[in-house]
Amino acid sequence: MPDAVPILAFVTLQRIAELWLSARNARRLRARGAFEVGQGHYPLMVGLHAGWLAGLWILAWPLSANWWLVAAYGALQILRVWVIASLGERWTTLILVLPGAPLVRSGPYRLLRHPNYVVVVIEIALLPLAFGLVAFAIGFSVANAAILAWRIRIEERALATGSNRDV
Repeated sequence: MPDAVPILAFVTLQRIAELWLSARNARRLRARGAFEVGQGHYPLMVGLHAGWLAGLWILAWPLSANWWLVAAYGALQILRVWVIASLGERWTTLILVLPGAPLVRSGPYRLLRHPNYVVVVIEIALLPLAFGLVAFAIGFSVANAAILAWRIRIEERALATGSNRDV
């Protein structure tokens, strides 16, 4: 079996589980009065992440992995879990505003304003690099940076209005 199969199967299952968790949390937040802002960027972000994962399945399939970089990617997942756990039911892939809720200032949010985005930036580059896909890593990193710049501006405006951190 090629190295990519178990690695990409893990990442794919992880992303599916995160989408399920996000949808569940979004339903609960909306039931409590939350509303979405900045919907315009979301389809592009979903397309970027889907294209990244699909591209990895296509391009990395026959390649051997650099297991040091795969291990680094695995270690990065600890930070991902910490981010999700710190936000709890407020973690979603959407930008949802729950009026009156305080900012989350625990976990990695004590240290960084947007720790989830730090994880995503590193992941987008690191996993393709683990398979030697340098141009792929660069291309998706540039596209991701553009979408994240747009998303962070939207989120900062939402935070400035006294809302919470829901992404």
